Order: sequence, then structure tokens, then C-alpha cells
Amino acid sequence: MQSLINRLQLPSPEQSITWPWNNPNKVDVWMKRDDCIHPIISGNKWRKLKYALSDIEQRNIHTVISFGGGYSNHIHALAYCCHQLNLACKLIIRGDYSQHLTPTLEDCIAWGAELHFVDRKTYRLRDDANYLNTLIQQTPNAMIIPEGGSQAQAIQGTQEIIRELQQQYDYVLAPVGSGGTLAGLIAGSHALNTRIHGIAVLKGKDYLETLVTALYPQASHDNSWTIHHDFHHGGYAKSSSQLLDDINIFKQHTGIATDPVYSGKLISAAKHLIGQGTFPIRSRLLLLHTGGLQGARSE
Repeated sequence: MQSLINRLQLPSPEQSITWPWNNPNKVDVWMKRDDCIHPIISGNKWRKLKYALSDIEQRNIHTVISFGGGYSNHIHALAYCCHQLNLACKLIIRGDYSQHLTPTLEDCIAWGAELHFVDRKTYRLRDDANYLNTLIQQTPNAMIIPEGGSQAQAIQGTQEIIRELQQQYDYVLAPVGSGGTLAGLIAGSHALNTRIHGIAVLKGKDYLETLVTALYPQASHDNSWTIHHDFHHGGYAKSSSQLLDDINIFKQHTGIATDPVYSGKLISAAKHLIGQGTFPIRSRLLLLHTGGLQGARSE
């Protein structure tokens, strides 16, 4: 585990951004580049897996089981980590890609992961206790890591984002998919006068809030955070011409690549929120690039 940690760039850098769009309140925009942590174990995926993998190593567990789609950043990072740590990796994949593997799944196979393709009905059981017990019975000495890596141990890792900050920010914006990163940001921001804004990347009003509070119950009594639900561009892994334009313009101006599933929706949402004067004049705003560009491999 330590040899893997030694190859990571931590803390990730904070980069000033020259904003290419309308900024009426002259908001000072920065980005925390978690995409720079590692070329494969990118961004919040490492932070979510860090303590779970440490626990697995200490308990001498042999196999890791998890879930994801064909372009999942989580399963891509997990398969690589398991390969580096000599752990067996069993991945439950939503949809049958057996005849047309995605580049993400090809990488997972190259790293020794065992793929199991299931239909959407079966995949919906990924949080069902009976189904999970069956998986464990079929695979002795195994541990299950939930979809997206969002579990209690993920909060330990993702709240370290706040602890690493070299400056004070008034607002932190991050994409939200499975809730783990936002929960960690909320947990880590208690000592700071910082508001946390999540950008929903899927259609999940109330659902996403429930995920966050299930992972970090104290968040249900905390009014320092919110989730914006108007920037998912049609739903999870859906995009629009406007979203793709925003991604391309941002890269042209900053040189920073984002993807249409997570970080690109963050950029597009920030463009809109800053442009309409959501944040007070001269606020300091931090955009969290959560890394993971597997979604861009489908373009």
C-alpha cells in the first residue's frame, strides 16, 4: 500500500483560473486539481478508496467486489489498485458489454479484474442486503465496496480535501453522483466559514440529499450546503451541445480537460451560477476537479 501511496501527488495543487465567461461580481475562481493525483487513480476515486483498501490490507482480505457502468471512473481506479496490491477484483457491470468492451473495461481486464455483466434489474439490487450476502457467499474472504466507492470510510478520505487547502475559500463547488465526496466536504468544512455547493450530475432531487445524509448524518442538521439540480443535461452520462461547448471553451482557455459526466457539468454549472451573480462580489470560489476522465473516452 505504501509503495502505491508514494506514487501519488498529494496534496493536489490549487490553481488560479482565468474565467473565460461572464463574471459580473468579479468572483475569484480557483480549481483544486485532484485530477493530478495520479494518471489512473484519479481524483476523488483515490480518496474514497484509500481507507477501504488500507482496511482490506490489514484484514488480509483477498478479493474486492464492486459495481459500476461501462465507463465508470470508480471501477477503473479500483481495478488498477487491486492489480497493484495483488488483490483479486470482481466487478458487477451494469449492461452487457461482452461483445463490445469499452476502453475502460478493456483496461480492467488487462489488470486482471473479473467482469460480470448483469441487466439493469439485477444491478438495482446493488444495495440489497440479501443480494450482497449472496455475492459474499459465492466469494469467500471478500469485501464489497459500494458503487462509486461511497461508503463510511470514504468520508475519511474526502474530508482531507478541505484539510489540504492552502487558502480560505468562501464557496467550494463539486459534482455529485453517489454522495461520498460531498459528504466528506461537508464534514471537513465545519471548522471553516465555507459553504459547499454540489452540482448534481444525474436526475436525483431529494435522492442525492438522502445519499449524503445517509453517509454523514450530521449533514441533515447543517445548512451550510446545497445541491443544484438544474445542470445534469438530461441525466447521468447524458450531455448536450451546450455542455460540450462549455467543456471545449474551458479547455481552450485553461488547458484543463474535463469530462461530460462529472467535471464538465461542474464547469457548465459554475459558468451559469457565476454569470447570474449567485456569489457575492469578490467571493473566493474553489471548483473541485474530481478527476476521472473515463466518460470522455466515449466521445
